[in-house]
Amino acid sequence: MQKDSAESAGGVLAALGHPNRIRILEFLRTDVRCNCELAPVLGLEQSNLSRHLKLLVQAGILVSWKEGLRVNFKVADQRVYRILELAKVVAKRNMEKRVVALEEA
Repeated sequence: MQKDSAESAGGVLAALGHPNRIRILEFLRTDVRCNCELAPVLGLEQSNLSRHLKLLVQAGILVSWKEGLRVNFKVADQRVYRILELAKVVAKRNMEKRVVALEEA
């Protein structure tokens, strides 16, 4: 893998590496949402939410635009959900291995 490509992929994976950002993506899975809708549903302070949204936009995972006072967000590429699904599979497998190790101990 080329250095630039590895750095770009690393940036995307780093942006996905926080539970709140994954929750934001899950909330945006089916529709465009205003940031005003995200904070109450996710239980995040507006400043905290804004930092997460900014990181996701900078990584190219989300796109945003203004409509009057509203700032809308949507997922830039639905393939990001394949990454999340694979991460869940790996996490589940790791948890299963830990359970087996504990049972054997």
